Amino acid sequence: MDNINKTILEKGFFDEELPEGINLVKEIKYLLKKKNAILLAHYYQTGDIQDIADFVGDSLKLAQEAEKTTADMIVFAGVHFMAETAKILNPTKKVLLPDMEAGCSLADSAPYEDFKKFKDAHPNHVVVSYVNSSSEVKALTDIICTSSNAVHIIDSIPNDKEIIFAPDKNLGSYIEKVSGRKMKLWDGACHVHKEFSLEAILKLKKENPTAKIIAHPECEKPILLVSDYVGATSGILKYTQENEADKFIVATESGILHQMKKLNPNKIYIPAPPNNLDGATCACNDCEYMKLNSLKKIYLALKYEKPEILMDEKLRIKAEVPIKRMLEISAKNNL
Repeated sequence: MDNINKTILEKGFFDEELPEGINLVKEIKYLLKKKNAILLAHYYQTGDIQDIADFVGDSLKLAQEAEKTTADMIVFAGVHFMAETAKILNPTKKVLLPDMEAGCSLADSAPYEDFKKFKDAHPNHVVVSYVNSSSEVKALTDIICTSSNAVHIIDSIPNDKEIIFAPDKNLGSYIEKVSGRKMKLWDGACHVHKEFSLEAILKLKKENPTAKIIAHPECEKPILLVSDYVGATSGILKYTQENEADKFIVATESGILHQMKKLNPNKIYIPAPPNNLDGATCACNDCEYMKLNSLKKIYLALKYEKPEILMDEKLRIKAEVPIKRMLEISAKNNL
């Protein structure tokens, strides 16, 4: 192994000093074309990353794009489980995650061994896992879902079948309400969505009485109860485009505001604040993992083709089955 790759694998390469005046956008676009690579970015990425991505979307759309791409290489500006999903669907392609530390608090809330015990304690249940889960948990799952298609996934399961839903209890509770199905819920949550302040949101509503409150279903129940609209990131974005209101209080990760402003620059978007603003740099709620990615890291990932997502083939095959089931159900429902 050469010294460069050894350094990359052992300690990362983010501290590499770049040439003065380098145009990262230009260099990234050049490398993407040269290496027949595609850059996928989640709505929660920073605006500069969203603006140069080949595709920007929520978890479902990104999985669909990953499945159908003809590129040789996928650079995933998101978090670890998203890049893993892309690798599961593309075993022969090189999948890069610019920062391997970009994890997910929700995925981490369902450790494999603990979840396996939970599943074993509830035999004969259909296991539905949110895409925000590790590949090991996916391998224990019957059908994967995203917040965009979760209700359709649950509705596809016969009424006489009992269901385990993991790992997000807030999303699970919301799906129970919408679908009318009672499920065994794993006790997990997203560190971003569980921290929104109901008091602060109601204060903002009082100050902006015409504003619509819009929230992601990963939020706590009290937030959802006061919301005018609840939906996945793509649904929230569509709502701001189609609704007549000119002001919105947005209870999800603040990265989505970039797309809202691009599509409807004349409307006002107010990020819902977290419970504790001490030490915060803005009155918003950011995912610390999503924001680990940067243009510099994307450039270096493309340059060295590292860090790469690698996976045991037996695990990949097991994890692929529930993802494929999700994609098939989504296609049938035109999602």
